[in-house]
Amino acid sequence: MNVLIMGGTSGIGLGLAQHYWVQGARVAICGRHPGKVADLAWVRDPRISVHACDVADRAAVERMVHEFAAGGLDLLIVTAGQYADAAAIAQDRERALPVLHVNVGGLDNAFSAASAAMLPRGRGQLVAVASIAGLQRDYPTGSLYSASKRAAIAIADAYRKALAPFGIAVTVIVPGYVDTARLRELNQGDAGRKPFLMTEQDAVTRIAAAIACQHERCVFPWQLHALVRVFNCLPLFLKRLRKK
Repeated sequence: MNVLIMGGTSGIGLGLAQHYWVQGARVAICGRHPGKVADLAWVRDPRISVHACDVADRAAVERMVHEFAAGGLDLLIVTAGQYADAAAIAQDRERALPVLHVNVGGLDNAFSAASAAMLPRGRGQLVAVASIAGLQRDYPTGSLYSASKRAAIAIADAYRKALAPFGIAVTVIVPGYVDTARLRELNQGDAGRKPFLMTEQDAVTRIAAAIACQHERCVFPWQLHALVRVFNCLPLFLKRLRKK
């Protein structure tokens, strides 16, 4: 099995890379900072390759996919993502652009290149890791991050419809809070106050199971999913009280 992971140098992406390596797969780990995994012994296995690639750079993604897919491409997983809260964007409006370029444009870059590589073989699977924030309905003061993840879910749904006749499956993963280093960094070193927080390993196990079953959409945990449904039913004045 040949697996390519965009955003694989940390967090869920790195956990999934190790999961598929343990299963015996050939795995390409891509990220903007490949040096982050240089000290991991298992990454030096011949079945693992690590590449510098910015998912927002369409030409670079196309080159990366073309090179790796020469040996076959069975599974693409896109975990790369960018986050900026409302306060950061208010201070510097340029902070909004990477969220758009990575979460929306980057996903399309990866899906477009990988699907082109899979079409001649008539099989393969594309996977997008979005966020449960993307299930929030839009409202006037809603966050850019939520909007970008709604777009990611929609992109996956569109690719699924277009590629189903060609034997290519598309799965979108919609997780809640996962205790990654990035989430801790965004929360002053401790993400413990996040509701229904799960470990990286638990998230990786759930995601890998959904991929294996080729589920169209996998949302977890159910408790947070239920809260989002309740939130979507609230009147606008209450939604505006939500902290970004």
